Amino acid sequence: MALTVFFAGNMLLSQQPTQSSTGKTRTEKDLLGEKQIPADAYYGVQTQRALENFQLSGIPINHYPEFIQAWAIVKLAAAQANTDVGAMKPERLAAIEKAAQAVRDGKYQDQFMVDWYQGGAGTSTNMNANEVLANVGLELTGHKKGEYQFLEPHDDLNMSQSTNDSYPTAIKVALILRNDKLVDELQKLSASFRTKGDTYLKVVKMGRTELQDAVPMTVGQELNAFAASLDGEIAGLRQAEKSLYVVNMGATAIGTGMNAPKGYAEKCAAHMATLMGKPIVPADDMLAATWDQQGFVVYSAALKSTAIKLSKISSDLILLASGPRAGLNEIDLPALQPGSSIMPGKVNPVVPEVVNLVAFRVMGNDFVTTIAAHSGQLQLNAYEPVEGLSMMESQELLNNTSKLFRTKCVDGITVDEKVLAHYMETTVGIVTALNPIVGYEKATELAQEAYSSGKGILEIIREKHVLTEAQIQDLLDPVKLTNLDRSKYVNK
Repeated sequence: MALTVFFAGNMLLSQQPTQSSTGKTRTEKDLLGEKQIPADAYYGVQTQRALENFQLSGIPINHYPEFIQAWAIVKLAAAQANTDVGAMKPERLAAIEKAAQAVRDGKYQDQFMVDWYQGGAGTSTNMNANEVLANVGLELTGHKKGEYQFLEPHDDLNMSQSTNDSYPTAIKVALILRNDKLVDELQKLSASFRTKGDTYLKVVKMGRTELQDAVPMTVGQELNAFAASLDGEIAGLRQAEKSLYVVNMGATAIGTGMNAPKGYAEKCAAHMATLMGKPIVPADDMLAATWDQQGFVVYSAALKSTAIKLSKISSDLILLASGPRAGLNEIDLPALQPGSSIMPGKVNPVVPEVVNLVAFRVMGNDFVTTIAAHSGQLQLNAYEPVEGLSMMESQELLNNTSKLFRTKCVDGITVDEKVLAHYMETTVGIVTALNPIVGYEKATELAQEAYSSGKGILEIIREKHVLTEAQIQDLLDPVKLTNLDRSKYVNK
């Protein structure tokens, strides 16, 4: 089976899924009537309708494999819980276990084809999962596709469920599965900044506030501060993940639990916890949990915060590398490609720039999640599909871009120590250290004279005999002014 997508200008044009490679079909039916399904397709009639109705973005749900794995986990946990409470026959659980394991192993991914953009609050996606897992389970237990008397998409795969509990739960599971991957990549990026910072730990430079000379610091302090700020984002992502641990499996349609056996919700959450190795728990109030989007809002906000931090750091690197002759030129970034089609010799900071592009997108995705989360009516939020897509896209972009940032930029940063020394020799910023000695007003007078005369502050201090040479060496030593505590860093 294949889905062909064409782009004409700004318009996306889609062909319907091609027929079976053999040309054969099987007949399935739903409340709207009969429909021909490609014989070799593992999906069924409701997926077929979704493929015909919603070809909008060209982004199928299998674009993010962990989302498909999440469905296998959710459906398996539900089947195990149903068996525990006596609602499902063991042989049907065995078939679902085989199907779920195959999907978790990465098989049958091409059968999860529906578009992320869909009406119906995710029903098309839920049925895609139900139909594929049912038909895979049928084949793996010696039956044919469509022989639903042995394993049925609704009665078995959707037992004790509704799209309204399984769909948001699958999104949560996918986000959790992907969060560890993102955190790992951000940890590597933080470590890269720390390694680079420790390399230049003792190299003194001028700090700046509001783009004006401030007081001395070291390059190592600056780069390690980037790492520390990223560590804060990592902690935020881990904390936000906890908001996804509460699931509404067992809520069914609106949270009242209609058609869900007693004890099912607790058993289902427990099985999910075992399958994932995470503390998944059932919601205390299933009615609230079915329409409330707090978990998504919290996690999306953590992704946005991470994007903001990466953007700030990238923008700082762009500024520090500006030049090379008419900018700050304090650091050099790896040269990856020519920077201009007209200006010879120009090399642009392309990696920090693309980090900003990605950050802007993630910030926008958070706004989409915000709007969707507040727009659902009454007992359900029908806009969860775009929330799921927005957050998974943000995770993917942040993960990939963090790796690029580390390997193509941060690992290769070098420092122009001559430029830094020149700035330290000519700056007026160290005059701040005179405040406790001569007072703010006198220090201000000295600074103004230095600026008006074009002289360095040390030259003015010596001319006016404000300090002895010994005092200058002691009180205005740039290294001392950084208050560098080497015990905090790797290279002492």
